[in-house]
Amino acid sequence: MKLGKRIVCLGLASMLPLTLFAEEKSVSEKRPSKEEVFSEKNMQNIAEMYGHIMYKSLDNPLIKLNPDSVIKGFQDAKKGQKEPFTEEKYEELMQLVQEYAYQDLSDANLQKAEKFLEENASKEGVKVIQEDRLQYSVLKEGTGEEVTLNFKPVIRYTGKYVDGTVFGSTEEGDGEGVELSLKSTIQGFREGVLGMKVGEKRRLFIHPQMGYGTSGQLLPNALLIFDIEVIGVKPEEKEGKSDVEISSRDPLFPDALDQDGDDDLDDDDDIDDGDDEFALDGTEEIIKA
Repeated sequence: MKLGKRIVCLGLASMLPLTLFAEEKSVSEKRPSKEEVFSEKNMQNIAEMYGHIMYKSLDNPLIKLNPDSVIKGFQDAKKGQKEPFTEEKYEELMQLVQEYAYQDLSDANLQKAEKFLEENASKEGVKVIQEDRLQYSVLKEGTGEEVTLNFKPVIRYTGKYVDGTVFGSTEEGDGEGVELSLKSTIQGFREGVLGMKVGEKRRLFIHPQMGYGTSGQLLPNALLIFDIEVIGVKPEEKEGKSDVEISSRDPLFPDALDQDGDDDLDDDDDIDDGDDEFALDGTEEIIKA
């Protein structure tokens, strides 16, 4: 992990099920009465759901806490027994655990990414755009107009890790594809899509240095694999912002995180500003001070 990263420690408050009744209700759904909400059965269900949420929060890619030890902590607290150490010591140790675990995960993912790209480069049909950094294979040839930086391609895509886990897809929406400006996407995606023709389907293999590295919303230093289909192109706007709605969790756009226009996702040129906070639930919340 880069120096200066601040880690959000696992705390009880982060697991409180405060949103159980906060979701929007449909017009036809009846709002439960106060008596129904505070009924013995409902409060029991809420308590059980709280337990489920806590248990799920223990399963994350950074660290694994023993559920039995957590239960023992509950039981000891209920009996009024002394805590193992102070809350301040807990936060200090938890931060170190997360920092070391994050670095281990980052290093392991980088090794996997580089080994994968080295082996993948020799496979039939794989073409190299940038050695050891960016590769692709054509799944279907296209015959339409070619994508350049002067166009905004309309695409369908699925992004996944090496193990096949999907982290983003247009199938999550209406399946009609998305229109985007390549000038706003991550470097590997941008260079991998350039030259594609309408109707073409391509699979990109992106090294973390051309993806998110140890920043962004995804796993640190993870190799990114994108299956992309170009279904159309539109002229790129010469001035003003793109009309693409950029989400802070969109797996394609670093602009929601990067303020200086480079590809390192920091606000300073190749300098980590220490303002990134990582949550322990397996996702990363980027909070700019």
